[in-house]
Amino acid sequence: MATLHNEGMRNAGGAHKTDKAVNGKGDCGPHETPETPQTPEAARVAAGLSGLLGPLRRAVLRATRNAEGLPDLPEAQIELLRALSSSSEGLSPGAAATRVRVASSTVSNLVRTMSAARLVERVRPEHDQRTVVLTASAEALNLLERYDRASTAALTRVVEELSEADRVALDKALPALDRLVTALETAEGTGGDAP
Repeated sequence: MATLHNEGMRNAGGAHKTDKAVNGKGDCGPHETPETPQTPEAARVAAGLSGLLGPLRRAVLRATRNAEGLPDLPEAQIELLRALSSSSEGLSPGAAATRVRVASSTVSNLVRTMSAARLVERVRPEHDQRTVVLTASAEALNLLERYDRASTAALTRVVEELSEADRVALDKALPALDRLVTALETAEGTGGDAP
């Protein structure tokens, strides 16, 4: 519908715009032509993303849990498990807090709860019995694999039901979203979001 509407607008106003360009009239600046696309305002794009990301994340998580009958793990626990599973030797509590970008006290509370659920294990390395390393248990790794498999399957089913135009738009947006994640992580690492 949007494509047809835009095409109609171009057909209806094409001659008028051409006259403006030829006569040098119109509202265009000295370095802009009527054909120059307008860049969306950063604040508007950011507001739209902010309003969508939370509901999207929760919807995917609900669909994932329902599809596999998975336990209702809070996002914070899933994030910690992903951080621990990415390190073959485990992480110290401090390193885990840095990786998931939360306070050390938050990690301590998470570990206490997750240890009781047999999702996180505290290990003392042989070379240094004074330190503690956190690792994801075999049960936790199995859960993460099931979450990822169910999440991909749930998203695939929904994306297949979208129009071809929507699928193309989502596909084209993926590189930009990937760059957005990198930019946010870089800004956070350099204190770009500090008050």
